[in-house]
Amino acid sequence: MTTIPAPNGFIWGAATAAHQIEGGNTNTAHWEFEHAADTTVEEPSGDAVDSYHRFPEDIRLLAECGLKAYRFSIEWARIEPEKGIVSKAQLDHYRRMIDTCHDHGVQPIVTLHHFTVPRWQGRDGGWYADDVVDRFRRYTETATRILDDVEWVVTINEPNMMVNQTEAKIDTEQGVNFPGPSPHVAQVIAKAHHASTEVLKGLGHVKSGWTVANQVYQAVPGYEKERDEWGYWREDYYLEQARNDDFIGVQSYLRTIVGPDGPVPFPDDVERTLTGWEYYPEALGHALRHTWEVTGGVPMLVTENGMATQDDSRRIDYTTGALQGLASALQDGLDIRGYLHWSLLDNYEWGSFRPTFGLIGVDRETFERTPKPSLAWLGDLAQRGVIPAG
Repeated sequence: MTTIPAPNGFIWGAATAAHQIEGGNTNTAHWEFEHAADTTVEEPSGDAVDSYHRFPEDIRLLAECGLKAYRFSIEWARIEPEKGIVSKAQLDHYRRMIDTCHDHGVQPIVTLHHFTVPRWQGRDGGWYADDVVDRFRRYTETATRILDDVEWVVTINEPNMMVNQTEAKIDTEQGVNFPGPSPHVAQVIAKAHHASTEVLKGLGHVKSGWTVANQVYQAVPGYEKERDEWGYWREDYYLEQARNDDFIGVQSYLRTIVGPDGPVPFPDDVERTLTGWEYYPEALGHALRHTWEVTGGVPMLVTENGMATQDDSRRIDYTTGALQGLASALQDGLDIRGYLHWSLLDNYEWGSFRPTFGLIGVDRETFERTPKPSLAWLGDLAQRGVIPAG
C-alpha cells in the first residue's frame, strides 16, 4: 500500500455520541420519542452499550491500539436535568472521562450537543423554543467548568441533519409544512452555535467549531442549478456559518445525486452498507474539497467517517479509500488537522443496533468488548504516522 507521511500533529482517533453508547439516557426528548405509543423507532436505546459505566475500558482499548484522540459527547439532559438546575455529579462524571483520556495519552475532543435535548427543552419546542439560543449559551457556560484542559470542542453535531428532519413541522415564519429544511430553524441553530463559540473563545485555549454532514451533492448532467438549490439549505448554509470558526468538522459517508426533482435512486445492483447507503469511499475526498471551497479555507478535522458493515475487511477497504481521498486533498494544500473514525464502538444507530460501524464489537448481553482487526489497522497507521495514498 502506497502511503504519504501525515502532517506534524495530525490527529488520529475515533468518535462516539453519548446517547448511542451510554445507556439509560432517560431524561432526553429522544428517549420519550423511543417509548411513545406511536413511535416509528424499531427498538429503543435501553442500556445501549453501557459506556456510561465502561468508558475507562473503551478509552484504554482506543489508546492501546495506538490512536491518540477520542471524540465523545456530553449530555445536556444529564448536566441540566431541569431548566436552570445543574448536576455537579454529572459534570464530575464527564470530567472523569476527560481525565481518563489524559491518563492514557489520549486527546479528548468534546461535543456539547449530539442530536439529543433534555425532556424539558423538547417539551418547550426544542429548537423552536423562543429562548433556545440563550439556553444553549448558558449550557455552554456550564460545560466550561470541565473544559480547562480541553483543546478541541464541537458545539453542535450535524445541525443540518437536525433541521432536515424538521421538514414536516409547522414553521411559523415559513408556513405550514415548508417543503424543505426550514431556513428559520437553520438560522436559530446558527445563532446558538455562534453564541456557544463566543463563550468558548473567551476561554482562550479552546479551538471551537461545529460539524456538518456532507452529502456530496452531485448533479445529473444538466441539473447543476437544481443540485445547488437543493444543497444550499441542506449543507452549504451551515458551511458558510463556519467561516469565522477555528475549525470545521467534516462528516462524510456517502454521495447524493440530484436530478430535476431532487435525489435520484441508485441502481439496485450497487453495493450498499447496512444503512442502505451506497458504498462510496470517495465521498470523503469530495466532502473535504467542497467544504474547503465554501468555507474559504477554514481548517478541517474529519470528525466522522466510516461504514456500517459486518465484514470488517470491507470496513478497512472503505477506510483505505476514504483516506486516499484525504491524502490527495492534503497533497493539494488543504488544511486537514486529523481523522476520527466513526465509530469506536458498535452502538445504537438512532432506532436500531443492526448497523455496525464500530472498530470494537460489543456483546449486547454481556457488554464484552472485542476489538476488530480494523482497530489495530487504523492504530498502526497512527503509530507509523502515514496515510494511504492512491
